[in-house]
Amino acid sequence: MLKHVDLCSGIGGFALGFEWAGLSQPILFCDTDEWCRKVLNKHWPDVPIANDVKDLANDPTQIPDCDILTAGYPCQPFSLAGKQKGTEDDRHIWPYIHQIVAHKRPAFAIFENVYGHVALGLDQVLLDLESEGYTTRTFVVPACSVDAPHRRDRVWIVSYTDNSGQ
Repeated sequence: MLKHVDLCSGIGGFALGFEWAGLSQPILFCDTDEWCRKVLNKHWPDVPIANDVKDLANDPTQIPDCDILTAGYPCQPFSLAGKQKGTEDDRHIWPYIHQIVAHKRPAFAIFENVYGHVALGLDQVLLDLESEGYTTRTFVVPACSVDAPHRRDRVWIVSYTDNSGQ
């Protein structure tokens, strides 16, 4: 079973999906929201939960080695609801996630965000991943494709490397 670090975990959608698919087991969660951490703890009581991606990026030794790293990092910098300030938004944490990916070198790094990210910041994310030796693919998947009653396009970034960076 692959080891999975889930950043910006929310209530564990990535972890749950990967577990249901029989692909991985979570070994670390991270979320700033107390309610989300309570939900994660209820469903995965033996998995440690960090509070802040920035703290992990500043001391990546806190993060166990993993095969898969996922994050649904904050969408407000790219969303119409968040005024689309992009990198000028103090909730923009991609640089911290990039630091973690560069340090931990998981084989797979998978991210999700709002459609507005396509025009605001996605090119930088792809450049950062590719500069670390990852091959990337992006997908736009509307919520209605999984029978939700609305469109709500989401951007998915799937990246892979067989290079440990050494």
